[in-house]
Amino acid sequence: MVTEQLTTSVGSDGSDEDSTRLWHMRLGHTGEKNLQALAKKGLLKGVKTCKLEFCEHCVIGKKIKVKFDTVIYHTEEILDYVHTDVWRPTKTISLGGMHYFVSFITNFSTHYWVSTMRYKRKVLDLFVEWKKYMTKHTGKKIKILRSENDGENTSDLFLQLCRDEGIERHFTVREAPQQNG
Repeated sequence: MVTEQLTTSVGSDGSDEDSTRLWHMRLGHTGEKNLQALAKKGLLKGVKTCKLEFCEHCVIGKKIKVKFDTVIYHTEEILDYVHTDVWRPTKTISLGGMHYFVSFITNFSTHYWVSTMRYKRKVLDLFVEWKKYMTKHTGKKIKILRSENDGENTSDLFLQLCRDEGIERHFTVREAPQQNG
């Protein structure tokens, strides 16, 4: 059955280069050596030579994500360094109609708080509530807030609030959870 599938005609008007490229793609972007081995066995109809030209898909498929070094933040008090992240829409909506979660994690105690929200634009409101709660219960102020560099964390209102409160901002690359440890 495999032999029958591999010998499917590629068309009589296609060049040898086009035939090789077509088989390369059909066989999951297999390498030149594998194509040569199949051509020697006569399994690739229409292919005489197996010289592959540049394949952009192969290059993109072999890309790897950048590895981030582990960074340890030494903090002396509970709100010295706070990590926050918005969890993208869930597949299942909660009974209350909530689609998103936002988390706040203190680096000192690694204690975390999670709040649900219907819309991402509520991040600022939840942060203000959480900040008031923590300030009231600990008597401390947030020194550094670390978050992704995306819309809900970089809005003008959010940045202005942090400037007014003296909160330093650290941003991670979007969609790179490796940076969050």
